[in-house]
Amino acid sequence: MAVPPAYSDLGKSAKDIFNKGYGYGVLKLDVKTKSQSGVEFVTSGSSNTDTGKSGGHLETKYKLSDLGLTFNQKWTTDNTLTTEITMEDQLAKGLKLGLDTSFVPNTGKKSAKLKTGYKRDYMNLGCDLDFDMAGPTVHAAAVLGFEGWIAGYQLAFDTAKSKLIKNNFSFGYKTGDFQLHTHVNDGTEFAGSIYQKVNSNLETAVNLAWTAGSNNTRFGIGGKYQLDKDASLSAKVSNACVVGVGYTQTLRPGVKLTLSALIDGKSVNGGGHKVGMGFELEA
Repeated sequence: MAVPPAYSDLGKSAKDIFNKGYGYGVLKLDVKTKSQSGVEFVTSGSSNTDTGKSGGHLETKYKLSDLGLTFNQKWTTDNTLTTEITMEDQLAKGLKLGLDTSFVPNTGKKSAKLKTGYKRDYMNLGCDLDFDMAGPTVHAAAVLGFEGWIAGYQLAFDTAKSKLIKNNFSFGYKTGDFQLHTHVNDGTEFAGSIYQKVNSNLETAVNLAWTAGSNNTRFGIGGKYQLDKDASLSAKVSNACVVGVGYTQTLRPGVKLTLSALIDGKSVNGGGHKVGMGFELEA
C-alpha cells in the first residue's frame, strides 16, 4: 500500500463533497499570481452578507526546491502576521519539519508551534508542539494502512494541566472509487462517512454523526456532478431539511466563478435562506 493519509485527511473525499463548491452567505474574491522568480502571491477578500463584516489576507509563498525549504507568510486584515517555514525530505526521506509563528502587533501576542511528520509505506506519523507560557501542548497522531484498511489515533496532551484533552480513534477502508471512514472523538462523538465515485462524472457521499447522551442523530447526503470539463454542480441535504446547492464554472483558464445557495426546507416561505458568490483569478 502507498503512504496512508494524515489523520486530518481521513475521510477527506467525503468531506470535500459536503464542503467544496459552496460559499453561501459570503461574497468572496481570490486572486493568485506567481512571479518569474517563483514567488506565489495570494490575495483574498470576503464580505459576510448577513453582518456586512469584511475581511481579507495577503499571502506569499516561496520554495527553495534544492534545499527542500518552503517559506509562507500571511498578513490578515485583523492585523495578524503568521510565518511558516518547512523543510521536507532533507534529513531523511519522508521526514518533514516545520515552524509556525504568529504575531499580533496591536496586542503584542505571540505564539509558535513546532511541527514534525514522517511518512512512508503503510504509515503516516505526526507530532506537533504548541508552545504556551503556561506549558506546551503536545499534539500527536498516527495512521497505519494495509491492503486498503486504515486505522488511526490522535491525541492532545496539556502538559500544564497534565491532562489528555483529545483522544480520538479512526478506522476505515479505501479503494480506488470507494471509501469508508468511521471515527470516535473523546468517547462521546461517533461519526462515519461513505464516499463513492459512481463514474467519471458523478461522485456521492453520505455522512452520519451521533453524540452520546443525545437522541439527535445527524445525517446528510451529497453529490457532485461534472457537467462538462468547465462546469460542475453540487448538492447536499441534511436530515434537518437544509438543502445546499452550488454551481462552479470555469469561464476561461484561470478564471472561476462559484454560485451557491442554502435553503431551509422547513421554512421555504419564512426567509432566512442564504446565497453566495465566489470569484477566483489565477495567473
